[in-house]
Amino acid sequence: MSNEAVDALKSQLEKIKAQQAQNQELLKESPELKELINEELERLDKQYKAIELSIKQLEGGYTQQNASEDTEAINPKDAIVEIRAAAGGSEAGLFAADLYRMYIRFAESKGWKVHQLSMSEGGIGNIKEVSFEVLGKSSSPAYSLLKNESGVHRVQRVPATESSGRIHTSTVTVAVLPKVTPKQIDIKNEDLKIDTFRSSGPGGQSVNTTDSAVRITHIPTGVTVSVQDEKSQHKNKEKALNILAGRLYDLMQQQEKTKLDELRTDQIGTGQRSEKIRTYNYQQDRVTDHRINQSWHNLPSIMDGNIEEIVNSLQEKL
Repeated sequence: MSNEAVDALKSQLEKIKAQQAQNQELLKESPELKELINEELERLDKQYKAIELSIKQLEGGYTQQNASEDTEAINPKDAIVEIRAAAGGSEAGLFAADLYRMYIRFAESKGWKVHQLSMSEGGIGNIKEVSFEVLGKSSSPAYSLLKNESGVHRVQRVPATESSGRIHTSTVTVAVLPKVTPKQIDIKNEDLKIDTFRSSGPGGQSVNTTDSAVRITHIPTGVTVSVQDEKSQHKNKEKALNILAGRLYDLMQQQEKTKLDELRTDQIGTGQRSEKIRTYNYQQDRVTDHRINQSWHNLPSIMDGNIEEIVNSLQEKL
């Protein structure tokens, strides 16, 4: 790759730095927009790290041998799904729990197995973040069917705690990663920073009295994974490494797409995932996927896991 390509990427880094600075200033001036601004800062941070890794690859500082061939060869049937509450406070956490239930029900209908990897709760029925693996079948691969669920999911509804009947808009992010092994991605021990800490539950109470929770940081990319579900530090480390492998694989795919699209700005990093891909409107009993401009009704049935029609439409049109 030419020096011009590297220079183009470095130019993008400078633009992102400027955007980050502007958002930090806006955060000071408009604290009421904290959630939305933090969401944007998180997107910019991920985009920045993705471009940094691309530069390292082009300059030879961090290489993945035959990366393009490897990403094509893995094509796993299993997936790791990560759901996070974004803008909207407790209502976002409640909707994150709703989406978690929806995907579990869908997996059950396909005969897939689901194993929870990590969960952070914000209260009764409220999920801040949850990661789980979905083990598909050769005849119905989980990753291939679920990968188009990645993005920002928006919900418009009247919360149960809203006495005036006012409609709230909240967002939840979904990331669907392929389940690959650290060995397949060639994760080197010297590239990892591993920290242990004591597990804690909602409200900060201690879950156990040993430092069994694990946080792994991939130094070249800055990607960080924390797992604290198991009482065994070894099991938490194993889960964290599997999640990390999936995230790095996903990052590699984004970079390959960047190269194929001649480093176009709108394809770099995680820009596409920052867009709201779908809206769940409870008042109108309607789900709309904005990428293919298509809507479906019978929202209660959809939230109960009947998303086959949506998944199939996305596979056909994206």
